[in-house]
Amino acid sequence: MSMLRAAALALTLLLAACVQPSQHVVSTAAVPAPPLILISIDGMRPDYLARGVTPNLESLAQGGVRATMTPSFPTLTFPNHYTLVTGLRPDRNGIVFNNMEDAKIPGQKFGLSNKAALADSRWWDQAEPVWVTAEKAGIQSATMYWPGSEAAIHGVRPTAWMPFDAKVSANQRVDFVLGWLSGPAANRPGFVTLYFDDVDHTSHQTGITSPQTTDAIASTDAAIGRLLGGLAARGITANLVIVSDHGMAASGPDKVIRLADLVAPDSVRINATGPVVGFDPLPGREAAVAKALFTKREHVECWRKHDLPARFHFGHNARVPAFICLVDPGWTILTGTQTALLGNHGYDPQAPDMRALFIANGPAFAVGRTLPVFDNVNLYPLLMKLLGLKPLASDGSLKPVAAALK
Repeated sequence: MSMLRAAALALTLLLAACVQPSQHVVSTAAVPAPPLILISIDGMRPDYLARGVTPNLESLAQGGVRATMTPSFPTLTFPNHYTLVTGLRPDRNGIVFNNMEDAKIPGQKFGLSNKAALADSRWWDQAEPVWVTAEKAGIQSATMYWPGSEAAIHGVRPTAWMPFDAKVSANQRVDFVLGWLSGPAANRPGFVTLYFDDVDHTSHQTGITSPQTTDAIASTDAAIGRLLGGLAARGITANLVIVSDHGMAASGPDKVIRLADLVAPDSVRINATGPVVGFDPLPGREAAVAKALFTKREHVECWRKHDLPARFHFGHNARVPAFICLVDPGWTILTGTQTALLGNHGYDPQAPDMRALFIANGPAFAVGRTLPVFDNVNLYPLLMKLLGLKPLASDGSLKPVAAALK
């Protein structure tokens, strides 16, 4: 048993009484330090740092590099997390929505609640994430949650990984990462991911300006402080890249478009309700659906998939529904029984509220530098550069982010 695997299993047993997560590992070759740790704070607006409750993130930004990123369309969690680690926009990486169908995978709908789909590599195999390339090159990887890491993509899993469990606290997630990094340098993972979702969840439920959201921001920052303290106690110097997948906009019950006012619900299949919705007409209903969706209305615009604005880089993948409707920031498409969230995302990537966070700190990075806004596809070549790996063909380029490096 490798030392990384032994450490992971030992920590699993230690925390099992309170969280009971699953642990899955395979064996690969060892790699040298410093490790690269990619951290996602789901839904973290860059301006959340201005609330005065993020001393650890602010210290990392001041001592390293900061920027804001433009997410990819649609500005949803699964598509953008997969874009960050593949450099391919959702239309090319295959994860086009949080919820989707594929005629080549009949009887299975992709979504967070479908654990079988999350572990089915067929949904993910249109791209190759960083950890798969790393493993192929003999670099051990460990994923404390990241969309795609539960599947054997192209037959490869991370050395250590865990299926997502929202009940595992932020501090417990940090402790798993520290456990994986506690062995001798030669047996530590070279690439690690760490995912926090409390800021996103709380912003949805209570709004972007609520005290509860500020508390979630503060507790996530404290968890990152716990990580920094744990790394220091172990004498580990790491390259840290901290990102978010998208921003968050204020929304609410006063900005709702009901599905029945947009199209006859019995004439379509929809992927999910929200700021961006995909519609597939039922047999024989395409003309009626097109007429209904293309009726001019305030706060919403609809297109056939192949007619979407070119700047969205979206609409050619077979998994994209036939029609796409997008609402103005703050608005939501809901059924007659649904209630609106107080914070939401999924809007136009160019909307200021959708901007995503970027902070980098470590021996590879410049100090006290701020980069211009860049597209999130450019993160992937930076990650590959830090790992010493040749990036695969992607939609990104190192040039917009090269100034982050020393």
